[in-house]
Amino acid sequence: MAGRNPGTELELGWISKVHVNRPAVVRHAEQIKKWRTVKGNWQAAWLLKAVTCIDLTTLSGDDTPSNVHRLCFKAKHPIREDLLKALDMHDNGITVGAVCVYPARVTDAVNALKAAGCNIPVASVAAGFPSGQTPLETKLAEIKLAVEYGAREIDIVISRSLVLTGQWERLYEEIRQCREACGKAHMKTILATGELGSLANVYKASMIAMMAGSDFIKTSTGKEVENATFPVGIVMMRAIREFYWQTGNKVGFKPAGGIRTAKEAITWLMLVKEELGVEWLTPELFRLGASSLLEDIEKQIFYHVTGSYALQHDLAMA
Repeated sequence: MAGRNPGTELELGWISKVHVNRPAVVRHAEQIKKWRTVKGNWQAAWLLKAVTCIDLTTLSGDDTPSNVHRLCFKAKHPIREDLLKALDMHDNGITVGAVCVYPARVTDAVNALKAAGCNIPVASVAAGFPSGQTPLETKLAEIKLAVEYGAREIDIVISRSLVLTGQWERLYEEIRQCREACGKAHMKTILATGELGSLANVYKASMIAMMAGSDFIKTSTGKEVENATFPVGIVMMRAIREFYWQTGNKVGFKPAGGIRTAKEAITWLMLVKEELGVEWLTPELFRLGASSLLEDIEKQIFYHVTGSYALQHDLAMA
């Protein structure tokens, strides 16, 4: 992953006069949905880029060591080998960006990936995921345990109540303490934007999270009613751009929740390119949080290579 974001002192002046033109943002988001997607080899190239940015995720109450091991195998072999050979990409070491699990399953994932002989990082959700409604001491302890188990990336979730009540100093301090608890592990901060009330709050929470040292800001837990949307993505990416202009520090972006199709993945990549530039189109600065997206991407690549639609048995590990 990219170098750490050291954060800054709390600068409330950066958010005190924030106004987001919601109608303009929504209009732009509607235009994005109408963008013509790329075709042919260009589409295949964009889809392979998307694969390398996926945080392949399982966050279910019935997760077991066996399904985590299966997920890790898929993380190392996200696209069937013969399809990659047909695209002359079989020697490029294409894997997903990370495997994301609950803290209790981190050891299973670390061991499975080690046995597979690959260096894919394990990401763990923590800090009271998904609600954030746990005491700070418990959040910090959970983060430290996940790191101790071998997680190299930690996806924390903020206390939405602090945003909704305008307690920016407390939010900053809580995220800062989470950052310290992460140690050398990179920290992604989940804003749960569907529960923040307004786009202005999304922008403010984004800035506070980055000031507090977040290496990534992430849209959603995937458990909210509303998850990753283009209006929210636009606002968060413009906050990232402003933070970079102010500090020179690059912070990553991760849309998560509800991203299920190859077309959506390409649209997110194109939006990142438009808002932040090509340098953000790497796993170090862009991730897609998804559990079922990879299946559709592999189906599209199968169709591109073979000219026919994949049957269920064709992509058994999807």
